[in-house]
Amino acid sequence: MLNRRTLAAALIAVLAAPSLAAAQATTPSASQIERQLQAAPTMKLKPNQRVTVREFKRRPDLRRMAPSIDIQSINFAFGSAEVPYSQYGKVENIANALDRILRRDPDARVLIEGHTDAVGSFQSNQALSERRAASLKQTLVREFGIPRYALETVGYGEEFLLVPTQNENWRNRRVTLRRYDAFIR
Repeated sequence: MLNRRTLAAALIAVLAAPSLAAAQATTPSASQIERQLQAAPTMKLKPNQRVTVREFKRRPDLRRMAPSIDIQSINFAFGSAEVPYSQYGKVENIANALDRILRRDPDARVLIEGHTDAVGSFQSNQALSERRAASLKQTLVREFGIPRYALETVGYGEEFLLVPTQNENWRNRRVTLRRYDAFIR
């Protein structure tokens, strides 16, 4: 049985869909994604300061230093983690950028972060963000040939909202690509 908050959020999503679609950010080009991920970290770590991938995922201070780009234009169905085929053109931009980066630097590593808005429970948003990040990785690997070893995933749910609101906001539903190889032991 749906509670009032969930029902209201679903109704708003249905009614606002045309305006949300018009408002959503365009997909960055492969060149834009590549440039962002090729940028130098804002701070270079000494070898003895480097961390494990697990520690990197848990340290917002380090993640903020890493080159990154938010992708807000991949549209998932409400509550779904599947990357619809209709979104493959957008995913192709990501794949093309990653392919060019990996050709130049086979040791490059990218973290795919899943994020949600704050509608729904913390636990369901956390799980959904993890599934969406994993789904994007799976699509990049299976459909576009990006090597599995070059990608890590993590879900942050509603933990790092771009727009601080408990209401639905499409800018908070995103994936972030973050280059982390300069931070890892």
